[in-house]
Amino acid sequence: MDPLIMKLATYLILALAMTLSVQSQDIVSSAEKFINLLDTKQKGLTLFPFDTDERYGFHYFPIDDRKGIPWDQLSDDQKTAALDLMRTCLSDSAVKKVKQIMELEILLKALEQRSSDDHFRDPGKYYFTIFGLPGAKTIWGWRLEGHHVSFNFSVQERKLVAGTPAFLGANPAVVQEGPQKGKEILKEERTMGFDLLHSLSKAQLQKVIFSSSPPHDIVTSISRKAAIDHPAGLKFTELSQEQQQLMLRLISLYVHRFTKLFADNMLKEIQDAGLNNLWFAWSGHTEPGIGNPHYYRIQGPTIIIEYDNTQNDGNHLHTVVRDLNHDFGGDLLLQHYQSDHKN
Repeated sequence: MDPLIMKLATYLILALAMTLSVQSQDIVSSAEKFINLLDTKQKGLTLFPFDTDERYGFHYFPIDDRKGIPWDQLSDDQKTAALDLMRTCLSDSAVKKVKQIMELEILLKALEQRSSDDHFRDPGKYYFTIFGLPGAKTIWGWRLEGHHVSFNFSVQERKLVAGTPAFLGANPAVVQEGPQKGKEILKEERTMGFDLLHSLSKAQLQKVIFSSSPPHDIVTSISRKAAIDHPAGLKFTELSQEQQQLMLRLISLYVHRFTKLFADNMLKEIQDAGLNNLWFAWSGHTEPGIGNPHYYRIQGPTIIIEYDNTQNDGNHLHTVVRDLNHDFGGDLLLQHYQSDHKN
């Protein structure tokens, strides 16, 4: 292996130790505790078969018919159990971002001058849904979803095997007025993206920018199968060692939305598929700020990461991680059917 690639691979592994996330208590036990705290009516809202098409529902915009039990219908004890379940799959920083995005609904409601009885923007409309029966030998999953939040987890025999599609967004991306002026929930995603862009030479910029007009939203959208036919921009091998490290740090930021154990597995798959097969692409403005809509993407054989800040004149941010092998659990549904057939 090329010495540079070996060095970068070592950097990638060492970078994992920087995460604040820790593996929490057992995911199955946490799910069972949450379920056991629900009453019969709440269970009817929360529990679905693993093989239902609803498991593939992926909506990061506000909708009225989302399935699951909403946050505002949970008691304090149930909310504590729900947060414990989140921490078995998400890093501390990701849990914090989810909470902040939920709270941002209050600000957005005020900015849009909605009445008190208008619940289109509502921090209580974030839903927990469980698919299948959590157990030591079962295949099951769960989803956390609401406006600008969507995580889709799949579990096999106590092991988290998938957490994507994984979406976080913020509107406004940067609060412009009031007591929270300057608040920017996804600041690292912006600054680290621009750090990589601004490290590029003029010749590299000509290649990395694939369009002066950024897409209106993430390109993979809410598709069940994420696909972008042709990678754009600069290949990993066209970056300097310093630039490659910036790119790996950016990838690590997104992957570490999950717990360290799961992030380790994702990063290993990215590495095993070949760091040289990664691409970085940009479109739109090359400087941050309101009025400068922009978009970037990282793409490889196993992963697509998208960042889109184009709506509301470049102050409405969408980010997503798609695992091309394991979105919605990959082939777990087939294994589920095979297991049922054997039984």
